[in-house]
Amino acid sequence: MNKNFIAGEWLDGARVSRNINPSDTRDLVGEYAQADVAQTQLAIASAEAAFPAWSLSTPQQRFDILDAVGSEILARRAELGDLLAREEGKTLPEAIGEVARAGNIFKFFAGEALRPGGEMMPSVRPGVGVEITREALGVIGIITPWNFPIAIPAWKIAPALAYGNCVVFKPAELVPGSAWALAEILSRSGLPQGVFNLVMGRGAEVGATLLDDPRIAAVTFTGSVATGQKVAAACVARMAKFQLEMGGKNPMVVLDDADLGVAVNCAVQSGFFSTGQRCTASSRLIVTEGIHDRFVAAVIAKMQTLKVGDARQAGTDIGPVVDQNQLGQNLSYVGIAQAEGATLACGGTAVTHSADGQPGFYMTPALITDTTAAMRINREEVFGPVVSVLRARDYEEALFLANDTPFGLAAGIATASLKHATHFKRHSQAGMVMVNLPTAGVDYHVPFGGRKGSSYGPREQGRYAAEFYTVVKTAYTQA
Repeated sequence: MNKNFIAGEWLDGARVSRNINPSDTRDLVGEYAQADVAQTQLAIASAEAAFPAWSLSTPQQRFDILDAVGSEILARRAELGDLLAREEGKTLPEAIGEVARAGNIFKFFAGEALRPGGEMMPSVRPGVGVEITREALGVIGIITPWNFPIAIPAWKIAPALAYGNCVVFKPAELVPGSAWALAEILSRSGLPQGVFNLVMGRGAEVGATLLDDPRIAAVTFTGSVATGQKVAAACVARMAKFQLEMGGKNPMVVLDDADLGVAVNCAVQSGFFSTGQRCTASSRLIVTEGIHDRFVAAVIAKMQTLKVGDARQAGTDIGPVVDQNQLGQNLSYVGIAQAEGATLACGGTAVTHSADGQPGFYMTPALITDTTAAMRINREEVFGPVVSVLRARDYEEALFLANDTPFGLAAGIATASLKHATHFKRHSQAGMVMVNLPTAGVDYHVPFGGRKGSSYGPREQGRYAAEFYTVVKTAYTQA
């Protein structure tokens, strides 16, 4: 059994969870200890005790540790990618790519530890100098989702440690394997006891304890809108800093002048790869009238070539849905769209077994046409390989429809027009905009985040991560 890592030791939990392979439900990936409230409190106490010394550690010490972690992750990308594909269900190439991203994130923030920055400036008063620096916050509670089980933990843990904070990390219950593997690497990295803690377990116990404990200086969360709202309420109640990355209903606009091949690639990659289980997935295709029918036909033709199957088998394009609950939700939204008058143009059915006879949570990707903006399929996040199509008269209506959503994470446009591309980049109400590229796929060294109901607080990743994981200090000196 894989244990929790608390106060520098591997500890049994209050109970055990079973990690099941969604590509083959007969396959037990492993058994993982689940922490309870008492163990979570122990982890918090350990992190609090470690903070004074770690926050004053040298940039070289933090660089050496984070760089070594990144190097080991990259060296083991095939092994860790296989584990990720096995427990989460994204295809092996996607999983290995995610692991590589995690390794590069640790290496990037190793470098950031050596570049803390700061400012020196004269005061308006003669003989007085002003120094502006950034300092660590304290203990960071990190709560991550199941869809990117090593990359998202990496882009939260690495900056937290790089800037001198201590960490209590709670991964999603569905994907303890990748979290444990990352924690095991960190446990051997040279971090002092208590600086990093892994507490696998239930949100109602572990997550709630992190939210309510006054020793947690800040909480960074990625997950559902409903849970994010609970995180916000709990943190506001005790004036703790918080950062939220939540849902998306991302548009991909396709204009009449778009290159058809480029547009189809953007739509299929964004909407269906990683089984559509990405907050940046393009789940709404907004297509102008002149290209609409040709585009829909070309997307369907491409969809019919995609192989749904075991995530770790060569040739698989789309792996399984993560679990039975998510599969049920996906199929439910397909039915809701049809009941509201939309057309199921392709796919959208459950597949109980892979081509090799393995029982798993499979479904054929769904394309839903003849939809209107008011339909639930265009208002609510499904989080699966379910994509709707909206017809627009022209660019102006397409832009309006793209922004007609409570979310604002990512948006894309396929067009040959520099005028429309430039206008869309400026007027799209999203945190990230892609032109002739899939909406899913963001570099590890640039800021990640959205607007409206998708995100709250400072951006993640890149140099912008310092905004959340540090606090600014202004100091005056009389010469």
